Amino acid sequence: MKEWQGISEFVATAETNSFSAAAERLDMSVAQVSRNVAALESRLKMQLLYRSTRSVSLTGEGKLYLPHCQHLVASLREANQLIQQRNEQPQGLIRVTAPVYYGEQIIAPLLNQFLQRYDDLRLDLNLTNDTLDLIEGSYDLAIRLGHLGNPRLRARRLGSRRHYIVGSPHYFRRYGQPQTIDDLAQHRCFTGTVRQWRFQQQGKTQSLVPESFIHCNNGLALRDAAIRGLGLAMLPDYYVSEALAKGELEEVLAAYRQDDDGIWALYPESRQQIPKVRVLLDFLIEKLG
Repeated sequence: MKEWQGISEFVATAETNSFSAAAERLDMSVAQVSRNVAALESRLKMQLLYRSTRSVSLTGEGKLYLPHCQHLVASLREANQLIQQRNEQPQGLIRVTAPVYYGEQIIAPLLNQFLQRYDDLRLDLNLTNDTLDLIEGSYDLAIRLGHLGNPRLRARRLGSRRHYIVGSPHYFRRYGQPQTIDDLAQHRCFTGTVRQWRFQQQGKTQSLVPESFIHCNNGLALRDAAIRGLGLAMLPDYYVSEALAKGELEEVLAAYRQDDDGIWALYPESRQQIPKVRVLLDFLIEKLG
């Protein structure tokens, strides 16, 4: 269809800031890429790209137009991939994003184990605490932690995580252990990315925003501060399980512990039918469930 002419070329040029790089990505000639983008601009009656001898950049109109074109290209790529791989064995590149620490400690080792099962698969793993757009970034799967709210994508629960309020034996010898939620007002508490501490009391969820003795958006830093006896931290199990087992940390207020929350896989609905995504979902549920 004439309306599609130049869309893929425009996206590739905008993402690489180069007609030659776009041509290499699309396996086309530079002249053909340039002609097709120019034809697109002619149909739209507006300029999408600034051109110079050394670089290419987006105009204001191009910046507005690009995200919509990226979604179109990603949807077309998904449709082609779905048809091509429907009856095939898992193969090709699988793109996954996960939170940094959980990804380093849990997800990356599991994905390496997964790759050992399938010789025809390759992996692109992006560890970031940013919430990425899976469609725009062409990701097959995202690992998300905690409460999802109302996600726009398909969500599948892989497992659970548990939060603990912990402190060191040294801290408790000096300040004592809190026995109730109200006692926390007398203690040094640490807060992280989520400042609210949640509890279960008489079947109801109760929230508290403690005054921060230390605030830091890094769980490892908060764990280290707790081990050193500086105060109390609320952290997920994968941060503190080893320190609890060694006696470096002790749990308090266990009777008020919040319900376990989820470890989730999010993915565009069409991805579930692709063999590589389907077998990865099953594998992660097997290991984390």
